[in-house]
Formats: sequence, structure tokens, C-alpha cells
Amino acid sequence: MPTHQKSLTAPAFALLVLLAGAACSPGADAPSAKGDAGTALAAVDALTVKGRAPKTGYDREKFGRAWTDVDRNGCGTRDDILRRDLTGVRFKDGGHCKVASGTLADDPYTGGSVDYVRGRSKVDIDHVVALSDAWQKGAQKWDAGTRLRFANDPLNLLAVDAAANRRKSDGDAATWLPPNRAYRCAYVARQVAVKKKYGVWVTGAERDAMKRVLGSCPDQRLP
Repeated sequence: MPTHQKSLTAPAFALLVLLAGAACSPGADAPSAKGDAGTALAAVDALTVKGRAPKTGYDREKFGRAWTDVDRNGCGTRDDILRRDLTGVRFKDGGHCKVASGTLADDPYTGGSVDYVRGRSKVDIDHVVALSDAWQKGAQKWDAGTRLRFANDPLNLLAVDAAANRRKSDGDAATWLPPNRAYRCAYVARQVAVKKKYGVWVTGAERDAMKRVLGSCPDQRLP
């Protein structure tokens, strides 16, 4: 055997180290170890579980003026969501903000179709995580700016059948779910996403209800 071997060039040596590291790394050729970490079901376990605080001091105005133009696009949040969720949208006075009419073609809460006419609407903009529910689960301690963002966050807003929304009131997943069973997984996933984003906690009963719903759709992703 020769007593001297030609030294590897720097690029060749770097490549050899890279290949050796890949070969020795656990699961180098396997799918991502994250697995279902992005599922709504997995995210439930990251939510804080606590008892519901008193509703003392709650007022809608604690979350700022309703439907503030927080994204500064010149339109109020309510009209932004109507424009997003309705089909066949027509605007008032030829503008681009105030929605005059449209159709909620596939209402998430009932599965039906609901016509929207400004001034006599059967369509509500629902806070998926109700403001008073958030108030009792952490929002009391937020600053005014955070509460304003929460109340106007498109992630937490849906155009829905008004009657179904009134029946929901400020219920959480333990007390109310959409009559439209086909939407329940997406609905609960959205609640989980909102609560995770803002650090809103859940009660034990609420967590269990979320897990029951999402257990039937374990691959449901967070929105």
C-alpha cells in the first residue's frame, strides 16, 4: 500500500462530509418527522385548558368600533367579508365597498342558499370564536389593539345564515355546532386556529368536544 495518498480537494471533502451526514441522519430517506403536526386535531393539544372566567365587564365596545377598516383598504370589515363569501356581488351606488346584494350560495352553518340584500339581510357576519367567549378565556387581559384585531380578523369571520348564527349566540364547541354536519370539521378547525393564534384558552369540555369532532377527520388541516 502506498504510504502517501493524494489529499482530497476542499470541494470534494465537503461533498463527502455532506453525503456521510445524510446517510447517518435518522430518517434521512423517510417522510418528514412532523407527520400530523399541522392537523387541527394535533393543534388542540397545544391549547391551554382552564375554567371559564366570569363575563364581568364584557361589552362589544371593548373590541373597538364594529367593523373597523383595520386593513386600511377603504372598506369596513363587514363588507370585506361579504365580498369574500358571497357570489354575484353588486355594490351600492356603483362603488366597490358597500355590498348591496349577493348570494351566500353554500351557507356553512346550514348548507342552504341565502340571499343577501342590504338593509334587510338574512346573512350575518359571525365571529367563529365569539367575542364574549374570548373575553371569558383570556381577552379581558388584552390591550385594546389586540381586541380590535381579533374582532376584525378574517380568520375569525364567516358570512352565515342569520337565524343559525342567532341560535349559536356565544356558544363554544361544547355547546353549539353547525347543523350542517359536513362543515363541522372545518368549523372546529377554524376555532382551533383562531384560539391558537391569539392564545385563547379552552375549557375541558370544549377541548373534548373539539377532539370528538376532529377525531372523525384526523387529517383536517388548520385554515
